[in-house]
Amino acid sequence: MVKASLQIGLNQSLKLTPQLTQAIRLLAMSTLDLETELNQILESNPLLERPEDSLPDDLPEALGPEEPASSKEEATAEVGDGVDDSLDLDGFEEMADWSEPRSGSDKSADGEESSWESRTALRTDLRDELRSQVDLMRMSDCDRAIAEAIIDAIDADGYLREPFDELRSAVQPEWQVEDAEIEAVLRAVQQCEPVGVGARNLQECLLRQLDEEAGEPACTLARILVERHLEDLPKTEPERLAGRLQVSLDEYNEALALIRSLNPRPGENSANVQDDYIVPDLIARKVNGRWRVQLSSSTVPAIGINRHYERLAGESKGETGQYLKGHLQEARWLIKSLAQRGDTLLRVGESIIREQGAFLDYGPAALRPLTLRQVAEEVGLHESTISRATTRKYMATPRGLFELKRFFSSGVATTEGGEASAIAIQSMIRKLIDAENIKKPLSDQALADQLKRDGIAVARRTVAKYREAINIPSSSDRCRLA
Repeated sequence: MVKASLQIGLNQSLKLTPQLTQAIRLLAMSTLDLETELNQILESNPLLERPEDSLPDDLPEALGPEEPASSKEEATAEVGDGVDDSLDLDGFEEMADWSEPRSGSDKSADGEESSWESRTALRTDLRDELRSQVDLMRMSDCDRAIAEAIIDAIDADGYLREPFDELRSAVQPEWQVEDAEIEAVLRAVQQCEPVGVGARNLQECLLRQLDEEAGEPACTLARILVERHLEDLPKTEPERLAGRLQVSLDEYNEALALIRSLNPRPGENSANVQDDYIVPDLIARKVNGRWRVQLSSSTVPAIGINRHYERLAGESKGETGQYLKGHLQEARWLIKSLAQRGDTLLRVGESIIREQGAFLDYGPAALRPLTLRQVAEEVGLHESTISRATTRKYMATPRGLFELKRFFSSGVATTEGGEASAIAIQSMIRKLIDAENIKKPLSDQALADQLKRDGIAVARRTVAKYREAINIPSSSDRCRLA
């Protein structure tokens, strides 16, 4: 028989105070989200007020006279549509509309490489759409936190490129989650409109859209083409591929037409598509030959306590006194949390700029390997805090406006004992290909050999991966297109 009994025991658990919970939530917000949140708080708390002229037009001059900088350094900057380098979408789009293949080189009007620098942000309308749909789903608090992290990580094309480790860090320390939990929530987010959003690669995106076309006669063959022959579609003759699959040319063309109708970038067609403007959280300037970082005026909003109500809170008794004292305490917590948010962003920005100052001087080829762990150890904070402080936070520089996440990159060992970032190697590969003889393109092995002579020891497979990440065709395809 089962007997009921009472036992006494001790156990340890982590509980977050309301102040810490608020500080974590504010740190994770973008500047625009923070402004919306503050407006709501100001309406509900009579102890808080905005001092007059709290948003000065001029940027702070705490860093002293600045050196001449590019005209790109602005207090606000326009965010373009952004196409992520690592998504191999160009081949699919060329197949879809039979247009001339685009060049692998992506340059701006002045000849500067812009493929990395131009991809910095996601329109807020797509995230808002996803949040409104997720709000209608039945989820636990933990699952909602995971869903929020996933939505924040979805890029401008509608893809999820962040690894699960990054998503896990984004919900810590409040929640300790496993990959299976993240996968389950991701499947729920992938049920949202637009169809295909939240996919981790092109294949998953197209298959998700084909799920919606299950009633179409050509859907089964279209799924086979996407699952097994996606890379072959843009470059293989239809008769040859149809014969390999043992289907008629008409059946093949019908399936191909269905695939062509799919959208490889579901995030671009979200509602109210228009360019957004974002306000940078940090501003990088070169002062006396050294790069310095300062907070923009919007990062720490000017919020104060109404002195009249503060005095009443100390004098009032009963319910009125309790009401005012409660709101006074909340006001003080908010002001302290905002100050902590600004201090954290500044410390993280200073750490990043110390490591990546060469990038601001010389461009993507000078980007150094940098991880969240390195910054966390330097500033004495948890990795999850660094993840929150770098997501949807932007730095204005003479080279343009960048999300702080863009300054992080994995590294590859060099023959001299140092490391080169993956983005720097991609930039080197692009330069080598731009300078090649178009009639005799460099093979991946030839590129690997040249990089090795330059001190970067990478395998041919790694070169191929980096080349594909920046949407440059193989040497055989480049020769054919020439």
